[in-house]
Amino acid sequence: MASSAQLKARGYLLLASFFAVLVAIFMPLFPSVHGGKVNGLDYLDNFFNELSKGSAYYIDKQLEKVAKYAGQEFSTSMKMKSADDAALAGKLFTTNGIPAQVEDTLVKVNGDFGAMLTAMLKDADLMYNNDGAAITAKYAVNERKAMLTWYQALTAMEKDLTKTEKFEQAQVVKATMTKAVEPAYNYYKVEAKSVKAEMVLLIASLAFYVIYTMWYGFGLLYLFEGAGIKLEH
Repeated sequence: MASSAQLKARGYLLLASFFAVLVAIFMPLFPSVHGGKVNGLDYLDNFFNELSKGSAYYIDKQLEKVAKYAGQEFSTSMKMKSADDAALAGKLFTTNGIPAQVEDTLVKVNGDFGAMLTAMLKDADLMYNNDGAAITAKYAVNERKAMLTWYQALTAMEKDLTKTEKFEQAQVVKATMTKAVEPAYNYYKVEAKSVKAEMVLLIASLAFYVIYTMWYGFGLLYLFEGAGIKLEH
């Protein structure tokens, strides 16, 4: 059986090495997708974003679902957060052939429901595939701002359609927002990778997480036992 001094030595050694590795994790030692170096947390955060992006693409399915609404007339009013947001929302709609009237923070639209959703989904597809330049060229506005305005417009539209008991349309609008516009905005400039192609790094990172957690735990365990504190199961 190890003596108290030996247990303390093990504990100090494990904790010292644990914090040494922790310092290294927070240092810019890892390659960045944009060049240069980043810390370990940013590296792994981007890595898991790349993996999740590969399984978060639903835009093609949404395009199929909204096709049945082509030619269906609709009208709605959207309360935007500011007059500038309303003006930009009006510009997005009219650029895509959807008539829109802007009155301060209120945007009133009417037209082809299917065509409107299809335009939004195609913009989301461009954004999802990191082609923000095409959106900027289309609307003469920053691509992130354009997609954020689409998201805000859809949010306000869903509220209005639900309020007027147009539940089917509200559901389709929400799906367009959550399964297309939102992930396209969140994953912009992230390169999608398949889990199969990155299996080695994925297993290594998960194994490191488990080992690193146990590393700290055993360090404390040995330190406490060396100090005469018994830990019971």
